[in-house]
Amino acid sequence: MKSLKYITFGLLISACTSGVEKVENKSASPTTRDAKDGLSEAERLIEPKKQLADKKSFPNGIQIQWFEKTEGEPIREGAVYEINFKTKLQNGEVVDGNYKLQRDMLPFLVGYGQQTPGFDLAIKELRVGDFVEIFIPGKLARGKKGIPGIIPPNAPNIVMLRVGKEIKPTKVVDGVKVWKLEENPEMSDAKVGESSNLAIHYFVGTKSNPRYDNSYQRNTPFAFGMKDASLIPGLRKAMLNTKMYDKLYILVPAKEAYGSRGYVDLVKPNEELFYDIIVMDVDGKSVQKSEN
Repeated sequence: MKSLKYITFGLLISACTSGVEKVENKSASPTTRDAKDGLSEAERLIEPKKQLADKKSFPNGIQIQWFEKTEGEPIREGAVYEINFKTKLQNGEVVDGNYKLQRDMLPFLVGYGQQTPGFDLAIKELRVGDFVEIFIPGKLARGKKGIPGIIPPNAPNIVMLRVGKEIKPTKVVDGVKVWKLEENPEMSDAKVGESSNLAIHYFVGTKSNPRYDNSYQRNTPFAFGMKDASLIPGLRKAMLNTKMYDKLYILVPAKEAYGSRGYVDLVKPNEELFYDIIVMDVDGKSVQKSEN
């Protein structure tokens, strides 16, 4: 039985699921490496250049150097873009990047904490097609905690970043935006209906509280029914007609989530929700597939 490594953000967190035999990836193609220097074509595209097109420093300590500065569309908060990036420490050690997942590009939703606060602030200064080096001070990177064994406390990040095209939502329903980033075309018989029971692995968060819940930490997919009274309306609308093994980004407006009441101390009043989801099962089909 084959396995698939799905794409998630947050320092290359990956989740595996079994039984996936063929996946159509709409957002990021696998990369290949040159035998001479070990670099993929994507990595070469983010190698520093000697000549700068522009540079800018900000009061918060962020510094941006443009190797290529374009007239492309300005980057917008709440939009998804393909990005080719590599994050280094000041000693040159590479700690993150799409090439670590053997991908030429990864999808990135701007403004919802998929990377560091500084990453979100800096990318909003760019345009589609820009190629830059970004210096992010430690307080806007991984901060005092760092990441044990990977990023020391208060360590600045240096990000080489090339911004690719915008990925438009696959569908928009009552303001709920859904990006289908990967799908298995063979799963047409495992589609979510109005009465389906399903299981998902997910991250969910808001602008003020990114990734406040994470099913991967529990090592158990979240199971629910489409008719469950506690299911927020926006998630129900987003999941309808999706299929098993779909990889989704979902942005739910407050009116389709917790509205003006918020949700305990996790979601502020009138905040949008961002879901990063992999559909693990629809109506028991994953069990049936494994038995076959």
